[in-house]
Amino acid sequence: MDGDVKESVLFPDRDRVALFEAVAPDVSPVKWASANADLLTERLAAKGACLLRGFDIPEASVFSELVRVFGQQLEEYIYRSTPRSKVGDVYTSTEYPASEVIPMHNEMAYTTSWPERLWFYSQKSAPVGGQTPLADSRAVHARIPAPIRERFERHGVRYVRNYRNGLGVPWQETFPDMDRAEVDRFCRARGIVAEWLDEDTLRTTETCQASTTHPVTGETVWMNQAHLFHVSSLNPLTRDALLGLMDEQDLPRNAYLGDGTPISDADLSEIRAAFEAETLTFLWHDGDVLIVDNLAMAHGRFSYEGERKLLVAMTGSISRGRGTSS
Repeated sequence: MDGDVKESVLFPDRDRVALFEAVAPDVSPVKWASANADLLTERLAAKGACLLRGFDIPEASVFSELVRVFGQQLEEYIYRSTPRSKVGDVYTSTEYPASEVIPMHNEMAYTTSWPERLWFYSQKSAPVGGQTPLADSRAVHARIPAPIRERFERHGVRYVRNYRNGLGVPWQETFPDMDRAEVDRFCRARGIVAEWLDEDTLRTTETCQASTTHPVTGETVWMNQAHLFHVSSLNPLTRDALLGLMDEQDLPRNAYLGDGTPISDADLSEIRAAFEAETLTFLWHDGDVLIVDNLAMAHGRFSYEGERKLLVAMTGSISRGRGTSS
């Protein structure tokens, strides 16, 4: 590595997140990453994420070039669970109101095929809040009480999603550019049960892993979104209002154990507490790029004030068949 970039560890007490800071002006992230791709790959495996700071990234197209350095295809957000917009060949981060907190999660852990790497580009950092916290998925798994962990791993997690206009994410956004027949084929290929409740209302049911084995490190990591999909993730007023309008099976989304047994709020409180205990937080700088090993590290979003622009890309694909406990 040349003298224009210095390396350190962002969270040395946890030995997580390699930090690469450009200390000279106008350092091209694309050229530097091309020359140091092996180093970045090695640090991702060892530290869970890499933060590039101070590089010359004037626009989103340079971010896209950087993502392509590693030769992996940029993945499409198909079977998405949150609203996003496409910007060139990358995406906006989840378009929830600034006041909302997005709980910690591994991307697409609610299904059986996940991106290998996530890429975040802080085009404009919020003046207040807006951090993207991280959490070590190995440590989260180890911290969850053994009886809860074993129960989840024995049964897996069942996700039930209802897609309708005006409440939650409609199926046309979850399955972009697909018609009903194509949605049915996609679901059959992935082992997802799809039911059309009427012309424009779809329900999907999928039973997935609770944890998986990291294909590089061989470590067991927590890999599900039960705590995020479960009705207990809603604030009490919203939860009561929705359940006053519809049966539980008709909620926009919910999670159960894989055998259909309800998940207790107490179990989910323990899981949320494990994420909270392992949460690592840093402040975004304009122009930062964060590369995350999606199985090694969970991420979330804090609420914020003011303008915030964060772009996201996904690369690589890992499926449950590559070493999973469920």
